[in-house]
Amino acid sequence: MSEQNAKQYVSFDSTRPIDVIPIGRATVDLNPVDYNRTLEESTTFKKYVGGSPANIAVGLARLGKKVGFIGMVSDDRFGDYVTHYFENEGIDTSGICRARHGEKMGLTFTEILSPTESSILMYRNQAADLMLTTDDVSEEYIASAKAVVISGTALCQSPSREAVLKAVEFAKKNNTVIIFDIDYRPYNWKSKDELAIYYSLVGRHSDILLGSREEFDLMEGLISKNSDDKETAARWIGYGNKIVIIKHGKEGSTAYTCDGQSFTIKPFPVKSLKGFGGGDGYASAFIYSLLEGKPVIDALEFGSASAAMLIASHACSADMPSAEAIQEFIRKEKEEYGEMVARG
Repeated sequence: MSEQNAKQYVSFDSTRPIDVIPIGRATVDLNPVDYNRTLEESTTFKKYVGGSPANIAVGLARLGKKVGFIGMVSDDRFGDYVTHYFENEGIDTSGICRARHGEKMGLTFTEILSPTESSILMYRNQAADLMLTTDDVSEEYIASAKAVVISGTALCQSPSREAVLKAVEFAKKNNTVIIFDIDYRPYNWKSKDELAIYYSLVGRHSDILLGSREEFDLMEGLISKNSDDKETAARWIGYGNKIVIIKHGKEGSTAYTCDGQSFTIKPFPVKSLKGFGGGDGYASAFIYSLLEGKPVIDALEFGSASAAMLIASHACSADMPSAEAIQEFIRKEKEEYGEMVARG
């Protein structure tokens, strides 16, 4: 397949007014300003909008795409904060609803012990985003978008689980591209069998599938044990996915396509500050690139560059880069390390 028509793996309806609608959690991140200290020792934190779907939404908006969002936020000042932040980023908030029974925003405290050692502490009990219901999902809204991004975390608990499955049905009915970001978090899941059931259910209906090797192992827990990347990609492409991306952290990532090809990218060299947030930059820049019609290998490179920029910065959503910033980052990296620095 030539570079000119590599973009035809997934077809986006250019007549639709919204490019992408992520579905799932928006939270509040509290990142320590006290670097290289434990949470016990940290005293000062900076507040950001967080949650993988929210980060992807901001990332795509920063890249110039028209973005919506489907989710539930708390009916308080933190809910105001997230909604107004989205509005200031140009994100349509008509699909965001308020918690009806006092549920609160999920809180994420991050611990940055060193550039190579960081962790996340989540408070997720009675989280507002998991209270999204089927009544909160509009077929008309989903039909107005070229693509939706489904977050695996939104499948972990009812009623959010059913709301997401309804969104998937509407997307299939209206030929809206379904992008499934596995986005595993252990919180709220009752068992590995449960998550394997719901992950694989959405994975059988998606068009583009992104996850780490560990996340695919979890998704395939009831199907197969110890599959390698090629077996995994072939399985989910067999279910109808056009592109399957399997990530291996510092070892890079590979996109497998429905015509039997594969494209590999390596991380760009960067002095990291934290070990989280890169995946959301990767996803938003990759999706943006597909919408722009870039060949898959160029889309991977753009995603890898955005990921590198995010792990070198303090925030996630607030530090999502523009397309121009990513292009300049790639130019400088290639100037310093060589033209093929990130290509496998």
